[in-house]
Amino acid sequence: MPELRLCAHCGYGAFAIALRSWPATPLSDKPLSDKIAVEIRCRMRELVHAWFRATIRSTFVPCAFFTGLFASAHAFAQEYPARNIGGWTVAASKDKEGCFVTRTYEGEGETTLLLGLDVDGGNHLSVLNANWSIKPKDRWKLTFRLSNGGYSNQPVVGMASQGKQGFVTNFEAKFPSYFAASKALHIYRDKVPVEQLSLDGSGTAVAELRRCVEIFSAKTTARAREKGRSGQIPKDPFAPDAEPRSRD
Repeated sequence: MPELRLCAHCGYGAFAIALRSWPATPLSDKPLSDKIAVEIRCRMRELVHAWFRATIRSTFVPCAFFTGLFASAHAFAQEYPARNIGGWTVAASKDKEGCFVTRTYEGEGETTLLLGLDVDGGNHLSVLNANWSIKPKDRWKLTFRLSNGGYSNQPVVGMASQGKQGFVTNFEAKFPSYFAASKALHIYRDKVPVEQLSLDGSGTAVAELRRCVEIFSAKTTARAREKGRSGQIPKDPFAPDAEPRSRD
């Protein structure tokens, strides 16, 4: 696979790395909770939107709302029922503005990893663990390493949900592709390892994630046409990081 090259002017500190091990083992059949969905949705609308806009430079991609991430499988059964893809759960968010792929791993604190993708192209990554002491609204800069590249000094914001604490962040638009091509994700706080997770099967899962997003993207475009208004208009065109929404 060609080396992943991250844009240097975005301040990500691109570097090539080799990852050899990922000790955590996935726990794919753990049930999801609607209560988590409601709590995360409320917390992240309040925390992520305000904090990222205030602290991250305008070169960052827009921060997607961390909304409706753990929706129940039956919520959108007629449009996109949640499904298991190689140990990953792919489902639609409650607001129908995107989809997410998630996996919970066995081990200390049962880490939950979640990648969300919105119809406007935004993405968000969260990692939660029952043993962590990070608090909501805490601000950290972490290093994220994939199989062939990574991001250093990546800003994250703390969050908590139903006994688990963790963080959420967002990346450039190409991140889901890098995630899909990687065999592992390693996260560090300076030299302290935060988490080391296998991404086996993420390629197929992300492909299904994109298919899910395309379903709701098409519906969003259709609704916009019915209203006689372009679907490319961003939610806030006066925001510093505003960009046209995709036609797809």
